[in-house]
Amino acid sequence: MHDTIVPTFGLPVHTAFMIYISIGLAIFSILLAKGLKLVPGRTQSVIELALTYFERMVDETMGHKGKKYFPFVMTLAVFIFVSNLLGLIPGLLPPTANLNTTLALALIVFVLTHIVGIKEHGLGYLKQFCGPIWWLMPLMIPVEVIGHIARPVSLSFRLFGNIFGHEKVVFVLLMLMPLAYPLLAFSTVLGVMVVFLQAFIFALLSMMYIGSALEEAHH
Repeated sequence: MHDTIVPTFGLPVHTAFMIYISIGLAIFSILLAKGLKLVPGRTQSVIELALTYFERMVDETMGHKGKKYFPFVMTLAVFIFVSNLLGLIPGLLPPTANLNTTLALALIVFVLTHIVGIKEHGLGYLKQFCGPIWWLMPLMIPVEVIGHIARPVSLSFRLFGNIFGHEKVVFVLLMLMPLAYPLLAFSTVLGVMVVFLQAFIFALLSMMYIGSALEEAHH
Protein backbone atom coordinates (compact mmCIF):
# COMPACT_ATOMS: atom_id res chain seq x y z
CA MET A 1 0.00 0.00 0.00
CA HIS A 2 1.35 3.43 -0.97
CA ASP A 3 1.06 6.48 1.24
CA THR A 4 -0.85 9.44 -0.16
CA ILE A 5 -2.19 12.74 1.17
CA VAL A 6 -5.59 12.06 -0.43
CA PRO A 7 -8.18 9.75 1.23
CA THR A 8 -8.79 6.50 -0.66
CA PHE A 9 -11.84 5.30 1.36
CA GLY A 10 -10.47 1.76 1.51
CA LEU A 11 -10.11 1.48 -2.26
CA PRO A 12 -6.83 0.54 -3.97
CA VAL A 13 -4.82 3.72 -4.46
CA HIS A 14 -4.84 3.59 -8.25
CA THR A 15 -8.61 3.01 -8.29
CA ALA A 16 -9.27 5.94 -5.95
CA PHE A 17 -7.16 8.26 -8.07
CA MET A 18 -8.87 7.09 -11.26
CA ILE A 19 -12.21 8.08 -9.70
CA TYR A 20 -10.82 11.44 -8.58
CA ILE A 21 -9.47 12.13 -12.06
CA SER A 22 -12.73 11.13 -13.75
CA ILE A 23 -14.78 13.37 -11.46
CA GLY A 24 -12.31 16.22 -11.85
CA LEU A 25 -12.30 16.00 -15.65
CA ALA A 26 -16.12 15.83 -15.72
CA ILE A 27 -16.43 18.97 -13.57
CA PHE A 28 -13.76 20.77 -15.62
CA SER A 29 -15.55 19.86 -18.86
CA ILE A 30 -18.91 21.12 -17.59
CA LEU A 31 -17.42 24.41 -16.38
CA LEU A 32 -15.48 24.83 -19.61
CA ALA A 33 -18.58 24.15 -21.73
CA LYS A 34 -20.58 26.73 -19.78
CA GLY A 35 -17.82 29.32 -20.11
CA LEU A 36 -17.19 29.01 -23.87
CA LYS A 37 -16.89 32.37 -25.62
CA LEU A 38 -16.90 33.48 -29.24
CA VAL A 39 -13.64 35.30 -28.56
CA PRO A 40 -11.68 32.66 -26.59
CA GLY A 41 -9.58 33.44 -23.57
CA ARG A 42 -6.18 31.96 -22.86
CA THR A 43 -7.43 28.62 -21.46
CA GLN A 44 -10.01 28.15 -24.20
CA SER A 45 -7.44 29.03 -26.88
CA VAL A 46 -4.96 26.43 -25.60
CA ILE A 47 -7.65 23.74 -25.42
CA GLU A 48 -8.98 24.58 -28.89
CA LEU A 49 -5.45 24.42 -30.28
CA ALA A 50 -4.88 20.99 -28.72
CA LEU A 51 -8.25 19.72 -29.98
CA THR A 52 -7.54 20.98 -33.50
CA TYR A 53 -4.13 19.31 -33.53
CA PHE A 54 -5.50 15.98 -32.35
CA GLU A 55 -8.43 16.15 -34.76
CA ARG A 56 -6.03 16.69 -37.64
CA MET A 57 -3.86 13.82 -36.43
CA VAL A 58 -6.89 11.52 -36.18
CA ASP A 59 -7.87 12.43 -39.74
CA GLU A 60 -4.36 11.77 -41.06
CA THR A 61 -3.90 8.52 -39.12
CA MET A 62 -7.37 6.98 -39.32
CA GLY A 63 -8.88 8.60 -42.42
CA HIS A 64 -12.25 10.31 -42.73
CA LYS A 65 -14.03 7.33 -41.15
CA GLY A 66 -11.94 7.78 -38.04
CA LYS A 67 -13.42 11.17 -37.15
CA LYS A 68 -16.26 9.49 -35.26
CA TYR A 69 -13.67 8.01 -32.89
CA PHE A 70 -12.01 11.36 -32.16
CA PRO A 71 -13.89 11.84 -28.83
CA PHE A 72 -12.67 8.44 -27.62
CA VAL A 73 -9.04 9.08 -28.59
CA MET A 74 -9.07 12.58 -27.08
CA THR A 75 -10.65 11.35 -23.84
CA LEU A 76 -8.06 8.57 -23.62
CA ALA A 77 -5.18 10.99 -24.20
CA VAL A 78 -6.43 13.53 -21.64
CA PHE A 79 -7.09 10.88 -18.99
CA ILE A 80 -3.62 9.37 -19.40
CA PHE A 81 -1.96 12.80 -19.47
CA VAL A 82 -3.64 13.90 -16.22
CA SER A 83 -2.93 10.52 -14.61
CA ASN A 84 0.75 10.79 -15.54
CA LEU A 85 0.85 14.40 -14.34
CA LEU A 86 -0.07 13.40 -10.79
CA GLY A 87 3.32 11.74 -10.49
CA LEU A 88 4.96 15.17 -10.53
CA ILE A 89 3.02 16.31 -7.44
CA PRO A 90 4.40 15.13 -4.06
CA GLY A 91 1.86 13.08 -2.14
CA LEU A 92 -0.10 12.08 -5.22
CA LEU A 93 0.32 8.85 -7.15
CA PRO A 94 -0.36 8.37 -10.86
CA PRO A 95 -2.83 5.54 -11.62
CA THR A 96 -0.73 4.78 -14.71
CA ALA A 97 2.10 3.64 -12.43
CA ASN A 98 -0.07 0.59 -11.74
CA LEU A 99 -0.16 -2.20 -14.32
CA ASN A 100 -3.85 -2.87 -13.66
CA THR A 101 -4.72 0.61 -14.93
CA THR A 102 -2.57 0.54 -18.06
CA LEU A 103 -3.68 -3.00 -18.93
CA ALA A 104 -7.34 -2.02 -18.57
CA LEU A 105 -6.83 0.96 -20.90
CA ALA A 106 -4.97 -1.19 -23.43
CA LEU A 107 -7.70 -3.86 -23.36
CA ILE A 108 -10.36 -1.21 -24.03
CA VAL A 109 -8.43 -0.17 -27.14
CA PHE A 110 -7.92 -3.83 -28.13
CA VAL A 111 -11.61 -4.72 -27.84
CA LEU A 112 -12.75 -1.51 -29.56
CA THR A 113 -10.34 -2.13 -32.45
CA HIS A 114 -11.93 -5.48 -33.32
CA ILE A 115 -15.47 -4.22 -32.72
CA VAL A 116 -14.75 -1.43 -35.21
CA GLY A 117 -13.27 -3.90 -37.70
CA ILE A 118 -16.29 -6.22 -37.59
CA LYS A 119 -18.70 -3.27 -37.65
CA GLU A 120 -17.07 -1.78 -40.75
CA HIS A 121 -16.30 -4.97 -42.71
CA GLY A 122 -18.54 -7.64 -41.24
CA LEU A 123 -17.17 -11.11 -40.56
CA GLY A 124 -14.90 -10.63 -43.58
CA TYR A 125 -12.68 -8.67 -41.17
CA LEU A 126 -11.62 -12.00 -39.67
CA LYS A 127 -10.07 -13.05 -42.98
CA GLN A 128 -6.96 -11.05 -42.08
CA PHE A 129 -6.11 -13.75 -39.53
CA CYS A 130 -6.11 -16.44 -42.22
CA GLY A 131 -3.37 -15.09 -44.48
CA PRO A 132 -3.40 -14.58 -48.26
CA ILE A 133 -3.53 -18.30 -49.16
CA TRP A 134 -5.91 -20.84 -47.60
CA TRP A 135 -3.30 -23.53 -47.06
CA LEU A 136 -1.26 -21.10 -44.93
CA MET A 137 -4.10 -20.80 -42.39
CA PRO A 138 -2.61 -23.25 -39.83
CA LEU A 139 0.53 -21.11 -39.75
CA MET A 140 -0.96 -17.63 -40.16
CA ILE A 141 -3.79 -17.84 -37.63
CA PRO A 142 -1.49 -18.42 -34.58
CA VAL A 143 0.96 -15.77 -35.86
CA GLU A 144 -1.80 -13.17 -36.37
CA VAL A 145 -3.46 -13.94 -33.04
CA ILE A 146 -0.16 -13.60 -31.17
CA GLY A 147 0.59 -10.37 -33.05
CA HIS A 148 -2.75 -8.85 -32.05
CA ILE A 149 -2.47 -10.00 -28.43
CA ALA A 150 0.98 -8.39 -28.31
CA ARG A 151 -0.63 -4.99 -28.93
CA PRO A 152 -2.32 -4.53 -25.53
CA VAL A 153 0.66 -6.14 -23.80
CA SER A 154 3.02 -3.66 -25.47
CA LEU A 155 0.73 -0.68 -24.84
CA SER A 156 0.22 -1.46 -21.17
CA PHE A 157 3.82 -2.32 -20.28
CA ARG A 158 5.27 0.68 -22.15
CA LEU A 159 3.10 3.17 -20.29
CA PHE A 160 3.39 1.38 -16.94
CA GLY A 161 7.16 0.92 -17.20
CA ASN A 162 7.92 4.56 -17.98
CA ILE A 163 5.67 6.06 -15.30
CA PHE A 164 6.54 3.49 -12.62
CA GLY A 165 10.26 3.85 -13.40
CA HIS A 166 10.13 7.62 -13.06
CA GLU A 167 8.28 7.29 -9.74
CA LYS A 168 11.04 5.06 -8.35
CA VAL A 169 13.80 7.39 -9.54
CA VAL A 170 12.13 10.37 -7.83
CA PHE A 171 11.65 8.34 -4.64
CA VAL A 172 15.36 7.45 -4.50
CA LEU A 173 16.42 11.03 -5.19
CA LEU A 174 14.15 12.37 -2.43
CA MET A 175 15.85 9.99 0.02
CA LEU A 176 19.23 11.46 -0.97
CA MET A 177 18.15 15.09 -0.53
CA PRO A 178 19.61 17.70 -0.38
CA LEU A 179 22.66 16.21 -2.12
CA ALA A 180 20.60 15.04 -5.06
CA TYR A 181 18.78 18.35 -5.64
CA PRO A 182 20.34 18.97 -9.10
CA LEU A 183 19.45 15.44 -10.18
CA LEU A 184 15.92 15.85 -8.82
CA ALA A 185 15.48 19.05 -10.81
CA PHE A 186 16.69 17.29 -13.95
CA SER A 187 14.42 14.32 -13.21
CA THR A 188 11.44 16.66 -12.88
CA VAL A 189 12.12 18.23 -16.27
CA LEU A 190 12.53 14.76 -17.76
CA GLY A 191 9.33 13.70 -16.01
CA VAL A 192 7.34 16.48 -17.72
CA MET A 193 8.54 15.15 -21.09
CA VAL A 194 7.65 11.57 -20.11
CA VAL A 195 4.17 12.65 -18.95
CA PHE A 196 3.38 14.22 -22.32
CA LEU A 197 5.17 11.72 -24.57
CA GLN A 198 3.65 8.60 -23.01
CA ALA A 199 0.11 10.00 -23.30
CA PHE A 200 0.82 11.00 -26.90
CA ILE A 201 2.37 7.63 -27.83
CA PHE A 202 -0.49 5.67 -26.28
CA ALA A 203 -3.06 7.79 -28.15
CA LEU A 204 -1.12 7.58 -31.41
CA LEU A 205 -0.77 3.80 -31.29
CA SER A 206 -4.46 3.50 -30.42
CA MET A 207 -5.30 5.57 -33.50
CA MET A 208 -3.08 3.37 -35.65
CA TYR A 209 -4.69 0.16 -34.37
CA ILE A 210 -8.25 1.44 -34.86
CA GLY A 211 -7.25 2.96 -38.20
CA SER A 212 -5.92 -0.40 -39.40
CA ALA A 213 -9.29 -1.97 -38.56
CA LEU A 214 -11.01 0.70 -40.66
CA GLU A 215 -8.93 0.07 -43.77
CA GLU A 216 -10.71 -1.23 -46.82
CA ALA A 217 -7.88 -3.76 -47.26
CA HIS A 218 -9.66 -6.06 -44.83
CA HIS A 219 -12.44 -6.75 -47.36
